[in-house]
Amino acid sequence: MKRTLTLILTVLMLCTLLFGCGQKSGDGDPQDTNTEPALADGVYTADFSTDSSMFHVNEACKGKGTLTVENGQMTIHISLPSKSILNLFCGTAEDARKDGAALLQPTTDTVTYSDGLSEEVNGFDIPVPALDEEFDVAIIGTKGKWYDHKVSVSNPVPVEESGKTVDDLALADGTYTIAVTLEGGSGKANIQSPCTLTVADGKMTATIVWSSSHYDYMLVDGERCDVLSTENGSTFEIPVAALDTPLAVVGDTTAMSTPHEIDYTLTFDASSAEVNG
Repeated sequence: MKRTLTLILTVLMLCTLLFGCGQKSGDGDPQDTNTEPALADGVYTADFSTDSSMFHVNEACKGKGTLTVENGQMTIHISLPSKSILNLFCGTAEDARKDGAALLQPTTDTVTYSDGLSEEVNGFDIPVPALDEEFDVAIIGTKGKWYDHKVSVSNPVPVEESGKTVDDLALADGTYTIAVTLEGGSGKANIQSPCTLTVADGKMTATIVWSSSHYDYMLVDGERCDVLSTENGSTFEIPVAALDTPLAVVGDTTAMSTPHEIDYTLTFDASSAEVNG
């Protein structure tokens, strides 16, 4: 009898080892379907949701931000409704108040509303730990008090899919006015919006006028564009491959002790394009 019981217990232990381990999540089993595939490096538009009507993205951005994935790390840039929020903190308000807390500093973004009015607002680059999951972000405004909020990022769409070309929009050759949004840099410089968009032979060229006269060249898709005029700002003509998608550019400024290249993104709003004149 003892030998029989020992055999039964041995068989049960073997079954547990053989079948129990295969049911664990994340053990490398090729049939495990619970692991979410990583988002590929690149730039996306994504929904940015919060738990409060007092903290949300600017209405001109339609609830979305620009999600950048680099080496598997995700960061979303959002433009806020105003400059009333001074800093953000990735975590709780309690931790934000501690000495040495790493606060997120604002950028100055230019947003353009549907009526053509442009405004400077604060923007932030927020690290994103995971998609479709709430995480803590604390905010502080002009009154100097920290507030807790829950936010989430979802529905990433590669910018290549959301961009619109001349063919997509059926833009005829001619000159247009179009709203353009600037992101990045220190916020000390901005650009005129709307700007002039010229379409010729199926290609688009934008006339960009900076508020500063100290830009001597821009880099767009590896192409150097030299300044055309420094009267009332720095004026450039740059190629634009697509609208409604962030265009990474570099502006070289001579305002510092030595020339300095600064990274920016420009986004041209296709829905605002109107024939000039």
